[in-house]
This record gives sequence, C-alpha cells and structure tokens, in this order.
Amino acid sequence: MSENSVNSGRRNFLIGATSLVGAAGVVGVAVPFVGSWNPSAKALAAGAPIKVDIGKLKPGEMLGPIPAWRDKPIFVVKRSEEMLSILESKDDRLADPHSERPMQPEYAKNDGRSIKPDVLVLVGLCTHLGCSPKYYPVVQPEQFDENWIGGFFCPCHGSKFDLAGRVYKGVPAPSNLEVPPHFYESESVVVIGEDGGTA
Repeated sequence: MSENSVNSGRRNFLIGATSLVGAAGVVGVAVPFVGSWNPSAKALAAGAPIKVDIGKLKPGEMLGPIPAWRDKPIFVVKRSEEMLSILESKDDRLADPHSERPMQPEYAKNDGRSIKPDVLVLVGLCTHLGCSPKYYPVVQPEQFDENWIGGFFCPCHGSKFDLAGRVYKGVPAPSNLEVPPHFYESESVVVIGEDGGTA
C-alpha cells in the first residue's frame, strides 16, 4: 500500500468525520432556535396573547375557564338575543352600569362590554379576592337571588355580576369583572391579550 493511498484514506476519513460533527452541531443549535419561536410557559404567564376558536360556541354557552392569559382564567360567553335584551334594560341594582371604572378597554365601554354584542370576553376572577365566579345564564330565581336575571355569582363571598360582568351594588366585589384586551382575527377566532393586532 502506497503512502499516497494511506494519506488519501485518512483525508477522506477526517473530512467525513468533520462534516458529521459539524452537521450535528448545526442541528444542536437549530433545535433550540426553532423551539424559541413558540411562546414559553413563562412568556404566556407574562402576557403573551392567546388565540381562541369560538366558531362552535352556541348562544348561552360559555367557553372556559381557559387558564392561559397571564395565568388568569378567561371566560368567553356567546350571548343569546334574550340575554342581550336583558342588558338593554339598565338594572338599578348595578354599582357601575355604564362601566365608568377602568376595568375594560375603551372599545368595550358599552352596555355589553364587548366588541361584538353577542360575544363577551372576561377575566374569570372576582374583583374582591380573586375567586372564580360561577356562570348562571338562566333567568330564574336562584338561592342567592330571587330576582336573578343571569350572570355570574361568586360563591366564596357572595359577589354578583350581570351578563356583561357588571357588579351589583352591596356586594364585596368593588368593581366590574375585567375585560382583557382582545380583537377578532376572523369571524371565529379571538386573540386575547392584544388590542387590534398591536401589543
């Protein structure tokens, strides 16, 4: 065997081995880089926006709680025509019926506290001590209110909210339920955590 053929074999081996190690290094660097494109749990907790498909939500139904935005549960309610008609009659039992306190973005400062009248998006935490209120959509007497017109009831300390998340007078909760920033990416997808596509 000549010296040239031995050197050629070594050269080919070294080139192949170097290429293999280099390719493994590229993959090792690329995997974490590509993985960084997805929001981490820490980023979601810090307020990364979430997308929710509401296309299959029927009138009267609530999607949630979805513990996804800033580690807070989110309620998404599809309101029926009957529910909307109840909101139009301002209930004198509400503490902040016109949403004067800053618990919602400006575009949700209306009777329904929403962008689309039939879809309500709320942070599902009572403004008293952060418990999660229960959804009672049916207009009927309840053990906690004989004249119940639908909405949310917090069983921890008795706070009540209407079908727009507006707080009743004389309950421990000091303000309406929070409406998070949100916008509609399409007819059936709502992005929660951003205003109109801007952070």
